[in-house]
Amino acid sequence: MSSPKEVHRDKQLVLSQTVGWFVFFILQQSLSSVKIKQGTNKVAPDFQLTKRRNNFGVPLETLAQEATQCQVPFVVTQMVEYLEMFGLDHVGLFRISGSVNKIKALKQKYDEGEKVDLINDGDIDSVASILKLFLKELPVAVFPDNLHANLLKTFEDNKNHMAECTRCLKRLLSSLPKAHYSLFQFLSTFLLNVASHSEMNHMTLENLAIVFGPTLFQ
Repeated sequence: MSSPKEVHRDKQLVLSQTVGWFVFFILQQSLSSVKIKQGTNKVAPDFQLTKRRNNFGVPLETLAQEATQCQVPFVVTQMVEYLEMFGLDHVGLFRISGSVNKIKALKQKYDEGEKVDLINDGDIDSVASILKLFLKELPVAVFPDNLHANLLKTFEDNKNHMAECTRCLKRLLSSLPKAHYSLFQFLSTFLLNVASHSEMNHMTLENLAIVFGPTLFQ
């Protein structure tokens, strides 16, 4: 008989796998017509951060109030712009871990409100890793706990009826807090762009869903 700890671990594994496929489904069903935005080349240090400390582990609502682009935190837009510029054809993007020292140094700069020069201080794998770290350290995940059960139940109950599943999932997504929904839309557009280069980077929508699903839900 499995111990309570083993049962909890197994449930978490099933949750992560289901969540991964949920994100894949959303990307495939809801974003196929999204127009990919071009990067704006704002990855150099001349783009001033706010003076706040601790950009990591801060509620999205707080960061959104200081954001200049669609309520998406600056740290996210800067990292995504860097990855769109340099990383779209990088094999194993988001699956290969970056340098621990570089990740630590970049996080420290962001949290101390310093200007961050990703071109000179980062590399593709380290920037991809710190983006995932930012999402992981959010005090409330992109998809908050109160939506988990409904989202997963809707997906499981309707996964063989795509039209109804899409309608129900879109309705649930519309109930996300505005800052969370804005970040999800921004990330989804970016991940669709990454997947469009899968012949080079080997990161299909399925692979991206496996990587980001547990991070978006925690």
